[in-house]
Amino acid sequence: MTNLLDKKSVLRVKKFLDKNNLNIKLIVLKETAKTAIDAANSLGTEVGAIVKSLIFRNHEDSKYYLCLVSGDQYVSFDKLNKIIGYKIIKGTAKECKELTGFSIGGVSPFAHTNSPEKIFIDSNLKKYDVIYAAGGHPHVVFSITYKNLIKYSNAVEQSIVK
Repeated sequence: MTNLLDKKSVLRVKKFLDKNNLNIKLIVLKETAKTAIDAANSLGTEVGAIVKSLIFRNHEDSKYYLCLVSGDQYVSFDKLNKIIGYKIIKGTAKECKELTGFSIGGVSPFAHTNSPEKIFIDSNLKKYDVIYAAGGHPHVVFSITYKNLIKYSNAVEQSIVK
């Protein structure tokens, strides 16, 4: 198996972190972090401290939205439709890869190949001192504070969960 830190998608995340002087180290997990439960088990933390990066898109064009959601929460389509102003659908695995440059399970909150129309963040994440997000691959994550995640992803705090 090649070194995961040398993968293009992971290098994009590392370059973003370095460029912004975040002094954040990428963590390579032995077990997958494809799901929030997997990531929490691998890291020995609560599921709620895992950031799920979920892609939604307008069903009529290529605009997409990224929702950064606490691992123990679920996005409300009704709330998201009202906020955006039209019907959205969840992106497929293929669309996720095409739009962000990341595969499902490895979608970073930043360093996308195409910028999302908007990024929304679930305020449930702020109850944790440290949260963990994907670093460009299902086996790579990093820790960050809620405040820094908002700052560097340009996320908008919004009530988007059920």
